[in-house]
Amino acid sequence: MMAKSNKKLTINYQTKWSYDKAPESIDHLLLKEKYDLFINNQFVPPASGDYFETINPATGKRIATVALANSRDVDKAVNSARNALPAWQSLNPVDRAKYIFRIARLIQEREREFSVLESMDCGKPIRESKSIDIPLAAAHFFYHAGWADKLEYAFPNRKPRPLGVVGQIIPWNFPLLMAAWKIAPALAAGNTVVLKPAETTPLTALKLAELIREADLPPGVVNIITGAGDTGSDMVAHPQIDKIAFTGSTEVGKMIQSKLAGTGKRLTLELGGKGANIILEDAALDQAVEGIINGIYFNQGHVCCAGSRLFVQESVAELVIRKLKDRMETLIVGDPLDKNTDIGAINSANQLKTINRYIKTGVKEGADLYQSSCELPGGKGFWCRPSLFTQVSQSNKIVQEEIFGPVLTLQTFRTLEEVIEKANNTFYGLSAGVWTDKGAKIFKMTRELQAGVVWANTYNKFDPTAPFGGYKESGFGREGGIHGLAAYVQF
Repeated sequence: MMAKSNKKLTINYQTKWSYDKAPESIDHLLLKEKYDLFINNQFVPPASGDYFETINPATGKRIATVALANSRDVDKAVNSARNALPAWQSLNPVDRAKYIFRIARLIQEREREFSVLESMDCGKPIRESKSIDIPLAAAHFFYHAGWADKLEYAFPNRKPRPLGVVGQIIPWNFPLLMAAWKIAPALAAGNTVVLKPAETTPLTALKLAELIREADLPPGVVNIITGAGDTGSDMVAHPQIDKIAFTGSTEVGKMIQSKLAGTGKRLTLELGGKGANIILEDAALDQAVEGIINGIYFNQGHVCCAGSRLFVQESVAELVIRKLKDRMETLIVGDPLDKNTDIGAINSANQLKTINRYIKTGVKEGADLYQSSCELPGGKGFWCRPSLFTQVSQSNKIVQEEIFGPVLTLQTFRTLEEVIEKANNTFYGLSAGVWTDKGAKIFKMTRELQAGVVWANTYNKFDPTAPFGGYKESGFGREGGIHGLAAYVQF
């Protein structure tokens, strides 16, 4: 079925735009027609004068134009952060905590505004933005505000000190949340920041810049510059950056690691994944099916830790497949700003092409494809039905390679040893899920699954206190918790 929205969206640039009959959104939001770079607490035009468009993936239409930073802009931002570093790192940690806490409170106050903007720019359902992304972003600032004046307790007898200027590059699937994951611990540890959001989803990061200025954070402590791959490359190569934190594709992560080899710069990488979601015969199957749905179709499958490989024990496979297909038929694909939408728009035209290419590849490889019968919205938006492949093998590309879309593969197994071997037979090692009624099986599988995060009888649950990260080609280092904080200090 298709989400039918009765909302009217009115955009008046430099003024306010509003929704009719949209209780899940906001009454008004200031939206600029053009966004500049945020350097030294000021919005400044790019040195080249070049701008690019950010597109609403649900309509294919321009939302705003955004500054395209070049190497001179990167240098300006890094120098701003470098100049702000001495005062920020020597500031009383109690006062640092107050600034971070203030940012968290302001995000909470603007939750509805951020939610709408995130859904417009990303294509994700407003229900997810409002209930997950924005509250979690605020929670990360709250959590790290609490650590700012307690670092000696987090790392007893080790005298933690800031690293210096941190360059941070974030992806397009959780823009504000990823910014919070990176900025909050860096500030708590006394570092200054240069952040680059993804080129397709820069707007909530720039709205965060407005909020940072409103919080009276000292100039230069956080700088936010926008651009594409060349901008990120210039950040990685800049000699005055002490650490790079990158979340994105494994391919780009390998390039960054190669560039930084021998430079002495610190590096953390949170890269791709191909998570195994494992259903044992003694699991609560209705609950497990909901976990499958959340594991792969949440955020259109644009999740590095998505449970994109489903393993079901043979004795319950037929029942699980039937329940799963029935549940897929209830999913609503439609307007991200409609509170009834389950699956929103694919983030970009290029990503939709990638997903469709993998779907065609799966069919050519001989797998059986099932897609829900939902009617897709019309217009120029980017849409994909929730998809399920059965009769797949370990060697299939759709099993081995990250698709980053609403596409699930299903395999069956007989024994725990068999499924553990299959689950670990991948280049990735980011996430996994186990569904069973037996605690002993949970403990066995969590010990033997090669994944940085293993969920038991749930999936895609996050908390600021819990470290997140992977092994193998899913990267190294952790974000969240004390482990994530440790990535921003030296001893």
